[in-house]
Amino acid sequence: MNNFTLHTKDSAPEAAKPLLDNSQKAFGMLPNLHAVMAEAPTLLEGYQVLHELAQKTSFNADELTVVWQTVNVEHACHYCVPAHTGIAKNMKVSDELIEQLRNDEALSDDKLNTLKETVLAVTRGRGNIDDAQLKAFYDAGYEQQQLLEIILILAQKVMSNYTNHVAETPVDDAFKSFEWQPK
Repeated sequence: MNNFTLHTKDSAPEAAKPLLDNSQKAFGMLPNLHAVMAEAPTLLEGYQVLHELAQKTSFNADELTVVWQTVNVEHACHYCVPAHTGIAKNMKVSDELIEQLRNDEALSDDKLNTLKETVLAVTRGRGNIDDAQLKAFYDAGYEQQQLLEIILILAQKVMSNYTNHVAETPVDDAFKSFEWQPK
């Protein structure tokens, strides 16, 4: 068992304090993930930058949720699946899509399902993806930009998912009603 500190602004390293202020402003609370990451201010800063960039990608709310949650479920992240469930609900993503992602089911929307399959191929293949999956991705209407944006978001999710695994980050009260266990 790891004993990572859930930092507050008072206990955090000096370089992390303004980053925790950013988290508080962005989320209206200090997420436990950010409280753990504060131990390594460069990690927290990198995560915040990638989170902001993920929201600036060409993906709409449903697509962004598909990328985030597909990686979270694939990595079996006990913290990020509930957190992104709450985020998806705030983004007005349908309950049907949210539940299909949480349950690792095929998505009822063919284009979104192709996106999910491509995210899984990139994740599992560590960036190596076969021609058939690339063709399906492009045939669904996605372009090279979106393929590269998957990699950006995957980098963000590796930072959070792996941190949550090593730190055993407790799920925030705001997301407890969305707790999740892998199949």
